[in-house]
Amino acid sequence: MERPARLCGLWALLLCAVGRGGGAAPTETQPPVTNLSVSVENLCTVIWTWNPPEGAPPNCSLWYFSHFGDKQDKKIAPETHRSKEVPLNERICLQVGSQCSTNESEKPSILVEKCISPPEGDPESAVTELQCVWHNLSYMKCSWLPGRNASPDTNYTLYYWHSNLEKIHQCEKIYTDNQYFGCSFDLTKVKDSSFEKNSVQIMVKDNAGKIRPSFKIVPLTSHVKPDPPHIKKLFFHNGNLYVQWEDPQNFISRCLSYEVEVSNSQTETLVFKVKDEAKCQNPEFERNMENTSCFMVPGVLPDTLNVVRIRVKTNEFCYEDDKLWSNWSQEMTIGKKRNSTLYITMLLIVPVIVAGAIIVLLVYLKRLKIIIFPPIPDPGKIFKEMFGDQNDDTLHWKKYDIYEKQTKEETDSVVLIENLKKASQ
Repeated sequence: MERPARLCGLWALLLCAVGRGGGAAPTETQPPVTNLSVSVENLCTVIWTWNPPEGAPPNCSLWYFSHFGDKQDKKIAPETHRSKEVPLNERICLQVGSQCSTNESEKPSILVEKCISPPEGDPESAVTELQCVWHNLSYMKCSWLPGRNASPDTNYTLYYWHSNLEKIHQCEKIYTDNQYFGCSFDLTKVKDSSFEKNSVQIMVKDNAGKIRPSFKIVPLTSHVKPDPPHIKKLFFHNGNLYVQWEDPQNFISRCLSYEVEVSNSQTETLVFKVKDEAKCQNPEFERNMENTSCFMVPGVLPDTLNVVRIRVKTNEFCYEDDKLWSNWSQEMTIGKKRNSTLYITMLLIVPVIVAGAIIVLLVYLKRLKIIIFPPIPDPGKIFKEMFGDQNDDTLHWKKYDIYEKQTKEETDSVVLIENLKKASQ
């Protein structure tokens, strides 16, 4: 009687343990899921669905273990479906298995796999370098290059979808910019904060179906480019330059980071990064102005003409830091301006002075050369003139006297004959 009592006690403990676990003890091999299928919604939303396994223990609380072909993005959940936003440019597969607990170390059932193939067509005909930028949270602008094997007369069409749209939309504003094609569509930020956690699904193809479609997923937390700020006021105070500007619309101030550039003729261009703790609080700025910021720029010379401009980008507090800066704002100047009349006068006078100096230098160059480098007398020539042979010079002068005398006599005789003829007449 004692042994059967012990057996009953052990059986009761086993039943208690099973009751606490909430189900039957897992078997070594669970049956696989059934009717695994895959479908595509919108443009890039892939949905897998399946049915529970047949022959599962009645006390087994089924959980489903799933991951993609690269064994990434593992998930254990009780739902019999799974979805993923993915660009359909490549083949993607999902593997699903069942088990009776959430323990990852438990061996699941045989994995069942279902794949979705990429779109048909020549991969070399699909567009390349497909990029999309969300401009100032107002509109999205996408651009791309034609595929290598695409025809030059291809008519491209861009389709887009996001969670705030009931159906897929077609972009109407197709344009060309050099070798690039592009299209822009309205994408205004809504009050729902979850909108920024979503993404925009993009597909580019042609109307004739001659090229392979190209897909892209654009997260709304990245690729955001604000409009440039607008400088409102500049002034000096206690040797420092204060800059006040108006923030881009549609953004919260803490979500933006700024750079202030100051340049003048005497120093190199200075660039200052503006952080929230570095922003100024000065009473001379206008109060109660929304969407405005200010910054104190140290070390700026007030007696020179300073040129100031600002640019902005989103920061990691609200968006992914893509280092996508806005364009520079319009320039604003402060400080003493250069005297234009004096500057023009100097431009005219300096060339005249230089030209006159060159002329004087050329005129007196020979004289300056003689003064600086006087000629050295030749002693041999001096001694030759004093003691040398004078026959050559004497003969030269004699020949000159005879020639002059003959010429004079001939001239006088001609004149005398002419006078005599006149007297006889």
